[in-house]
Parts: sequence; C-alpha cells; structure tokens
Amino acid sequence: MEQHLWGIPNMDVYLVMGILVFFIILEVVGGYWENTKRSSSDWIQEFGAFLILSLVIKPGIVLAAILLGGQFFPETQYVLGAWSFVALLFVYLLIDDFLQYWYHRAAHEYPFLWKLHRPHHQAEEMGFFVSYRNAALYYLIMPNVWWVGIMTFLGGGLVVAVGLVLKQLIIISSHSTMVYDKYLYRNRWLAPLATVWERIFITPAFHHAHHGKTQLDGISEPNGNFGNMFSLWDQMFGTAHYTREFPTAYGLPNDPKDHWTAAYLYPVVKSDLPHSEISKGYHKQDQRKNEPTTVQLKEGEYYLFCQCGFSQNQPFCDGSHHGTHFKPLRFQARKSGPARLCACKRTGAAPFCDDSHQQ
Repeated sequence: MEQHLWGIPNMDVYLVMGILVFFIILEVVGGYWENTKRSSSDWIQEFGAFLILSLVIKPGIVLAAILLGGQFFPETQYVLGAWSFVALLFVYLLIDDFLQYWYHRAAHEYPFLWKLHRPHHQAEEMGFFVSYRNAALYYLIMPNVWWVGIMTFLGGGLVVAVGLVLKQLIIISSHSTMVYDKYLYRNRWLAPLATVWERIFITPAFHHAHHGKTQLDGISEPNGNFGNMFSLWDQMFGTAHYTREFPTAYGLPNDPKDHWTAAYLYPVVKSDLPHSEISKGYHKQDQRKNEPTTVQLKEGEYYLFCQCGFSQNQPFCDGSHHGTHFKPLRFQARKSGPARLCACKRTGAAPFCDDSHQQ
C-alpha cells in the first residue's frame, strides 16, 4: 500500500527541494555565490551529479529493489507495515547511517572506492551541492541507497520519506557555507546546547574538518569524521575529531584537476593526465628506504610525517595516503636543527628513526 507524507504525493521531494532553496537563498544573501571561484567543471560535477542522482540513480535503485523483492521475496512485501512509525523511523535512520559510515570510511581506505569518492574531496570550496559530488558508480553501489529501496519494499515508504527529509537537512547544512554552529559556539548560553548537539548530529564544523586540505592546520581531519547524519559512529569507532574552528583551505594536496568526465564517469572514462590517480596504468610508487632521512626542523613548527610510504615528498606527507589505511602524523619540532626521520616506516618512535631499518 502506497503511503504519502501528510497525504500529499511526493511531499518528501518538495521538502528536500525546499531545503535546497532555503540554503541557496542563505548563500546568495551571504555573498557566497558572488565570490565563488568555482569553475564550469565544478558546477557540472556538483549540479549535474545532483540531478542525475535525484532523477535517475535513486529512483532507479528503489524501483530495482522493489522489483527484485517482489520477484524473489514476495511474502515479505509490506511486512513492516504494522510497526510503530517512531520505532521504524529510529531503526531506518540508525541502519542507514551505520551503513553510510562504513561505506564512507571504506571509500577513504580502499583504492578503488577512493577513486570514486575522490571528486567529493577535490572541491576547493564548500557549498551544499558538494554533498552530491561523487562518481556515478559511487552512488550505484552505495549500500544505504539500496536500503531506501529495501525499506520501501518492506512497507516503510512513509518512514523513508520522513527520514530522507531529516537526513538532507543535516547533510546539506553540514556542507553549506552558512555555518549555523559558529553562532552557537560563540553564545555562552547556547554553547552547552552545541556540545550536546555535536555529540549526536553532524555539524558544519565537524564535517568541514573532514574536507580540510591537510591536518597541518590542526583543524582538518580528512581521515576521520566519516558520519553522515550522526556523529555517534565516529565516537564509537575512534574516528571523531571535534573542533569549533573551520579550515582555511579545502581540497586535495597536489590535485591534478581532472576533467569532469573522468571524475564522474570513472572507471569507464579515465583521466588523460598521467600523474592522476584515475589515469590508465597509474599506481603509487613505494618510496620507503632502509636508511633515515635527515631534515632541518624549526622549533615550534608543525610538520606532517608520511606513514604510508607513498609520498613523493619524503619524509613528509603529500596526500598520497588517501585510499589506504594509513594517515600522516602531525608533530611539532621541539628544537631547531637536524633530525633523523624514519624512511622505512617501521619505527616505533615516529616520526624519528629508531634504527628499525637495521633489523
């Protein structure tokens, strides 16, 4: 039996579009679009990906899930129809976000998924449309998009409609340049509320940190803060990085600026830039060696030590760890002068050499 939010067909679609329009107005009034440095390739990737996801991929997956369910599991259709709305909404959102946390995290730790998710992090400016900037295949295999179809088939269509509206409100606001939490942090009466809120939901500060270009600023954490709607999973699995400041630079270090066709259609279309991760035949070169690298450090300065062994800027990080289980180590020099930094990446005293390379 088909259900509609407030009895109005497609009401969830209208509400999501309303949220988008709301943030468009806020960003236009705030002068963001007037000052943007986005290229035409950026706009194509972001707005174009939003249209295809909304009009083709999501409806197609939901329809496929319903058809497959009806074909192979007809006895389970609408089996959840008798559940309490509140209980079912709670279950739907928790499972949805749990799936998204691990999928998102995997997209930062495994090479193939990283190449599909990489366009999302190539954006050098934040904005609500950035949330839709991924390769098409990234969405086609996204588990929680299929979960939308499964839940609809099981009789949770109304729950899905409400859940999508609530999720989009959090997701769009966390990518927007209109950062509401900044005002909560500055108000001494609202700051305690902000502390509780950010321990449950994803805030702009929490997610902007995930999009920061480098951990060197002490604010960014591109290898953490993977939550989509709830920050609970990051806390539970040790990937949460809380900050009440915002990065000054977004994007990827050494970004080759791939054409939008390669970024969106990979692996069907590959980059024609030989130094790009998504070019044909590209593979990362192991830069480890069995001797320390001596560098000059400056007292009080912060550095990012490479721990993956792929950086071309050894012994320091150049962003090559993306798509691996490694992350760089941020450290502060205690004194000026030469230092022996590990180049074999086996040291137990990172970033300094402990002669593990001799073993």
